[in-house]
Amino acid sequence: MQETGKLVSIIIATYNSEKYIGECLSSIQSLGQPAIEVVIVDGGSTDNTIHIVKSFDSGLVSWESGPDKGIYDALNKGVERARGRWLYFMGADDRLLPGFGKMMQQLKDNDTVYYGNTTEYFEKEGPRYLLLKGAFSNYRLAKFCMNHQAILYPAGVFRKYRYDLRYRVFADYALNIQVWGDKAFKKVHLPITIAQYNMDGFSSVTKDKDFVFRQEKFGLVRKSMGWWIYLRLLSRKYKYQLRGKSWE
Repeated sequence: MQETGKLVSIIIATYNSEKYIGECLSSIQSLGQPAIEVVIVDGGSTDNTIHIVKSFDSGLVSWESGPDKGIYDALNKGVERARGRWLYFMGADDRLLPGFGKMMQQLKDNDTVYYGNTTEYFEKEGPRYLLLKGAFSNYRLAKFCMNHQAILYPAGVFRKYRYDLRYRVFADYALNIQVWGDKAFKKVHLPITIAQYNMDGFSSVTKDKDFVFRQEKFGLVRKSMGWWIYLRLLSRKYKYQLRGKSWE
C-alpha cells in the first residue's frame, strides 16, 4: 500500500462478473473524479470480465487476474496495490451514486473513518429499494453488520488490520468491529447516500455459511469494544432466546 496524490482507491474483487462490471465501472467513471483510482483484483475469470475492464481508461483502472483464496483474499491483495489516502470497497454488482463525489469533498482527517448511507437494491425479488442510513454507535454495530459500501477507510486502518480469511462471509463485519472499537480512529457519519448495494450479492446469499464468525463474534466484540458492549449484546441475545426468537 503506497499513498500518492490519489484521494480514494476503490477496490473491487471480481470473478466472472461480465454481467455487472461494465455498469459498475461506468458509475465510477461518470463521477468525473480524477482523484479516484480503481483497483480490480480478479480471481481468474473465464468470461469477458477482463475484456470489459480493459475497455476502460487505464488511467482510472488497474487490474490483476489469477487464482485467489476467495473474496477477502482478493480485497487484501487490492489493499496492497492501493495508493489512495482512503480506501473504499464495492462489489461488481454495486453502483456508485453522485453523492459519492460529495462525500469525497468531506475527506479531511487522515485518522477518520467517514461513512454515509446506501440504497439496498433487491434484484431477484423484482427491483425494489431500501435506504439504510444513520450513524452506528459501537453497540449498534455489535448488533448489526453495516453495509461495507457505506464506508471510506483511511489508509492507516490497513496498516493495522487486514481481512481475516477464516471468516468466509463476514470478514468485513469482523474488521468493522475492530475498527469501531479502536479509539485511534474517529468515525464520522455524513447523511449522504453514496452507493447502491445489491442485496442479492455474495454476503446476502451465503451468510449462513460463516460458522467461524458466528462462533467468534461475541469474543471479538469483547476484545475490541470492551465488556460493557459485550454484556449488552449478551443480554439482548438472552432476551431473544427467552421469547423463542432466533438470534441470527
